Amino acid sequence: MTIEPQPPWAACIGRFQLFHDAQLALVRQALELAPRCAVLVGSAFQARSPRNPFTYRERVETIRLALSDDERRRVDFLAIRDTFDQKRWVAQVQAAMAKLTGSDRTRVVLVGHRKDPTGEYLHDFPGWPLHDIGSRGEIHGKALRAALFSGDSLDASLAAIAGQVPASTLAFIRSWAQLPFLAKLREEWAELAQEHDKWACAPYPPVFVTVDAVVRIADQVLLIRRGRAPGKGLLAMPGGFIEQRETAYQSAVRELQEETGFELFPQEMEHALKAVRVFDHPDRSQRGRVITHAFHFDFGQRMLPEIAGSDDAAEARWVPIAELPSLEEQFHDDHFHILDAFLSIT
Repeated sequence: MTIEPQPPWAACIGRFQLFHDAQLALVRQALELAPRCAVLVGSAFQARSPRNPFTYRERVETIRLALSDDERRRVDFLAIRDTFDQKRWVAQVQAAMAKLTGSDRTRVVLVGHRKDPTGEYLHDFPGWPLHDIGSRGEIHGKALRAALFSGDSLDASLAAIAGQVPASTLAFIRSWAQLPFLAKLREEWAELAQEHDKWACAPYPPVFVTVDAVVRIADQVLLIRRGRAPGKGLLAMPGGFIEQRETAYQSAVRELQEETGFELFPQEMEHALKAVRVFDHPDRSQRGRVITHAFHFDFGQRMLPEIAGSDDAAEARWVPIAELPSLEEQFHDDHFHILDAFLSIT
């Protein structure tokens, strides 16, 4: 009988928002299967939000704190960008592992648990055999975050999650809560919860349709700073919901004018329209299932028109495209990735 040699690497993929006991079991199982483990942390460059309250570095720290000294020495961490494009995301994960291990032929075992449709990505790596660790109880990051944001006090929130997260995670959150993030995230979580409650009696989950405008002049792109939750204070493209008696194009032009004051003759707008693309990833918006139609306008070389934030926009401004990579962690939902799709930022 031939005995398969132990693979040199195991890989765990997740967002780890927030790090709980089932995820700790995942990492430790990976370390039993291989001498080295790569923890690939998703949503690594997203802005803080109720869905992504912790930065990449903060999540790495919570994982490291839960491990022993020997385990820490055997674990490497990789930052994985959201792309909302499954093929591109898989290629990114594979490239990150190849860079870490020094070869795209390194044998890797993927460790995970396909508990619901969100785990379907585990079957997108045919070259990596999947080791399913099975259920570790009903522990869900979304429920843990809800407890953190909805408790009457920090002590009450920590008591609610105490039996499901490592003691080191509780200590980390207690220290992290002294920073100026928790209150704002709780406020936004409450507003999102109220919005979700409005649709609780609907016969089926709602699907919303929105529009966004990518407006380029020379090497500048038009952005707003959101004035309302969700994403209050974050960067975004001008946009909003389609109205009953409008086409998607008409809604995009109207929202652009309302939020920034950008207004040109209809013929100029039509001539500048270069592309239209639908962005429909199920997880692209915290509001729920939101499908957006993005319209890319390129006006070439011309004077930048005056703009001003209004309606839902607290601010409107022209931003050099070259500066966008440094602003990635300030964007609402998937707006950076929409810009990337049209402008090839990354």
